[in-house]
Amino acid sequence: MTEIEAVVAMKGGDQMAFKYLFNLFYDRLVAYITTYTHDKIESEEIVQQAFISFWENKSKLDETKSPKSYLYAIVYNKFINSIKKSKKQNELLNQIWERALANRIEEDTDALQLRIQKMQQVIEALPPKCKEIIVMNKIQGIKYKDIADQLGISVKTVESQMRIAFTKIREAFKENDPLLFLLFK
Repeated sequence: MTEIEAVVAMKGGDQMAFKYLFNLFYDRLVAYITTYTHDKIESEEIVQQAFISFWENKSKLDETKSPKSYLYAIVYNKFINSIKKSKKQNELLNQIWERALANRIEEDTDALQLRIQKMQQVIEALPPKCKEIIVMNKIQGIKYKDIADQLGISVKTVESQMRIAFTKIREAFKENDPLLFLLFK
């Protein structure tokens, strides 16, 4: 059977003619499209899809020509379509990822704001001297010795006031923020 005879027979619905053309061109088409995809499995899928289209559109075949060029064109177009589909999927995945990340950042920002508010409330509720010392150390960055000198108290008193502040902060956050609890241990 020649290629042209197979085309004529296939147009008449002959599945054996289709099988003949499939066996004749399959390996060549896979090799051809693999030069683009660099993935044999993906290439085989593309070629199989091309042969499905070839069978479905058999009525459009020219009975005077070899189907070789037509098959190569179908395979190439299927490859291009697979790239477009892959790009769309990647774009969709990127959009989903970006939305999820943005939502996560919003959630984290909201949670952080709540923690900051709670921390401010706890600090405001500290005894005046304790509050003054923790603000000087943790917010203004002043060392214990310098705080002691500025306030005319001993370094041990500064340490004692810091310990009181940390204890109150730990108590306030131990229920709902284990990470912060660990930070002030």
